[in-house]
Amino acid sequence: METRLLEYMESNHMDAFYITKQANIRYISRYMGGDAFLLITKACYYILTDPRCTEQAEKECPEYKVVNWRPFGSVAACIGSIVKKDKLGSVAFEEDHVNYNQWAEMKKEIPAELIGTSGIIDSYRTIKTPEEIQYLKNACDLASRAYEMLLKDVRVGITEKELESKLSYYMVTLGGDTKPNFNLCISGTRTSLLHGIPSTKSIEPGDLVLLDFGIEYRGYTSDMTRVFVVGKATRKQKEVYDYALRMLEAGLSQIHDGVKAKDVCHAVEEVIRGTEYEKYYYSSIGHGIGLFVHESPFLRPNSEDIIRENNVMAVEPGIFIPGWGGIHLEDDILVTKDGYVNLTTASRELFEL
Repeated sequence: METRLLEYMESNHMDAFYITKQANIRYISRYMGGDAFLLITKACYYILTDPRCTEQAEKECPEYKVVNWRPFGSVAACIGSIVKKDKLGSVAFEEDHVNYNQWAEMKKEIPAELIGTSGIIDSYRTIKTPEEIQYLKNACDLASRAYEMLLKDVRVGITEKELESKLSYYMVTLGGDTKPNFNLCISGTRTSLLHGIPSTKSIEPGDLVLLDFGIEYRGYTSDMTRVFVVGKATRKQKEVYDYALRMLEAGLSQIHDGVKAKDVCHAVEEVIRGTEYEKYYYSSIGHGIGLFVHESPFLRPNSEDIIRENNVMAVEPGIFIPGWGGIHLEDDILVTKDGYVNLTTASRELFEL
């Protein structure tokens, strides 16, 4: 993973690259622990951490020189010491992931030219390697299997929090990392909340139940959404669900290498345009997934992103009606040259439980 970054540094005359964003640290170094920062130079790869994590860093990153930054007083001071020792003239950094205090400390402690960059490593992460694709497939499989297990636990009276806890438990025990995503389980009229927090509300007869969830596998995440009804679905519930499903299928039908993100959005919008539900449609319908749950490319009407082979993406159109509820379906897909492979195996059927 370091090779592309070193090539970028060479072409832009950078002596070192300071990395602070957690997903980028994981991507470049494969380090899965906490409290870590990277300093990549042409001669040496440094991972800066504290005494709690040095042993893990040494085991997971044998090609890196592990440095305890604590005796220096700050990470910036530690980097400053390395800059002096290695006679580095310039240090690039992730300007969109450094706050004002960190920037002030860097200017004070690092005796080198500081070069701000934005999105360099993030752009590398959009095209997945075979290893990353396998991790994402595993994460999607775990989420799909956990969803199928959860359906047997659904009953009137169980709370949203109880269902969400069971779902997280299933995903971890099936083999996921012990860090489930921020999983959503909302019901009834609360399903119109795009990012509603699971509550102590009990599931009631006739409720829509919406689950938006995923699990990490070796740091790589899935992100899927399914909706079911507790009891018999009403005509309107079936109608809105049918629109959501048709929008999802319309979007997926456009996916292939080279398609414009905005063109996928246009195909989805055509399904709902002119209907009574058009005003309840949320036009941001998808995003890349990987080491972070929302990453490039993005499916938005004004997006300039181009979808590429080996992007892994979540496609998720939905209809959200305040005071009534919402229906939102989401599949994770691997983009291929001529289409896509659906990594989400859970049924899209509107179950009546």
